[in-house]
Amino acid sequence: MKFLTCLLLLISIQMVAETDFDKAEKLYQQEKWQQAKTLFESYLKENPTNFKAIEYLGDIAGHQKKWDEAIKQYKILKVQFPKTANYWYKFGGAMGMKAKSVNKFKALGMIDEIESSFITAAKLDAKHIDSRWALVMLYIELPGIVGGSEKKAIKYSDELMSLSKVDGYLSKGYIDEYFDRYSNAETNYIKAHEIGNSKTTFQKLYNLYLKKLKDKVKAQKLKEQFENKV
Repeated sequence: MKFLTCLLLLISIQMVAETDFDKAEKLYQQEKWQQAKTLFESYLKENPTNFKAIEYLGDIAGHQKKWDEAIKQYKILKVQFPKTANYWYKFGGAMGMKAKSVNKFKALGMIDEIESSFITAAKLDAKHIDSRWALVMLYIELPGIVGGSEKKAIKYSDELMSLSKVDGYLSKGYIDEYFDRYSNAETNYIKAHEIGNSKTTFQKLYNLYLKKLKDKVKAQKLKEQFENKV
């Protein structure tokens, strides 16, 4: 009888814990970051090896721009699951965002770890699009003296092209736009938009027309065409 009572109690506790996790997930989906964080932290006290909850805490910290906290959570995941590309990508991303929020001298000391995290993610998963985008942006934005390189960026842009034509053309457009090659950027963004016809592809081309080419006529025409298709 005692055994049955203990078993029922254990099942009851587990059900409560699962319900707390579900509630936290729903709060997360509703972008109620702080409330979701509180529930996930409470859940983890009883379930310290629930790595999905740890990932959620890292994601919440990212949404709240608490980069040190995000780095802490993602580091747990990449150490625990060193073969999972997305954990390396998220860790590198959090490091990259922190680097943008600190002084340049401190940021320089973080570059190697950021780069190696993204490269590891790309190597672990030949189809991981986000890590390749991160490397394109990293190599374009970094000064050449600390590892920036258009050639390296193009390498990962080419890999994106083989995985997704839309991402490939968008990344090539991004590179051209960064170096003020607006005509080439327009060509690549048009190709991306013709294939994807999404809000993202529209926005890239629209912003190029409006902000870089200063062509309000093309921008307005594109907007009308996109809105009519939607």
